[in-house]
Amino acid sequence: MAETNIDVSGEMEVPSRPAAGQNKFNIDLENLSVLQNLPSPLELVHSVRRSLRPWTVFFNLNNFKSAVSMQRMKNRVSRNITYFQSNYIFIFFVLMIYCLITSPLTLLVVAAVAFGCHKIQSVNKEVSIAGCQVTPQQQVLALNVGAAPLLLLAGAGAVLFWTLGASCFVIFMHAIFYNIDAIVTEENEGFLDV
Repeated sequence: MAETNIDVSGEMEVPSRPAAGQNKFNIDLENLSVLQNLPSPLELVHSVRRSLRPWTVFFNLNNFKSAVSMQRMKNRVSRNITYFQSNYIFIFFVLMIYCLITSPLTLLVVAAVAFGCHKIQSVNKEVSIAGCQVTPQQQVLALNVGAAPLLLLAGAGAVLFWTLGASCFVIFMHAIFYNIDAIVTEENEGFLDV
């Protein structure tokens, strides 16, 4: 057998460790491009409203039929979720609002946090805490992080999971049984997209 020689020489840099008192997680929230490209809630609502399908088509009882095979059901579910995406998002928001209204303590905490965020952004002034300047964006983030335990104590976890469960049930039942082929064929699918 021939002997094989592999050169494994090289230099390796050891990562430096932060000094005592220095933050080992150096995250600059203002320069995260992912967070800067997110749409505002108002823009999100407008985009959902623009692509909302007519409710008469969404609730047309003549189009509810069971699928013939599992493959057809799989295709039907994916096409329904794509076609009625905005309607499904609207249903989720309606169920979320219903849960907030029926849980007054959670609604109170959400309203207080929204009011606090509005006040911080309207003042738009940096605050000095323990010698560090805190920007309004960091103040809003701190307020939201501080409100998380209050929301959990107020029962927001149950509200969130009930909303997710009810929304998934309603959405998947509609997506499974709604015959999308009755209104959209392969030829006019691109034509009907808004």
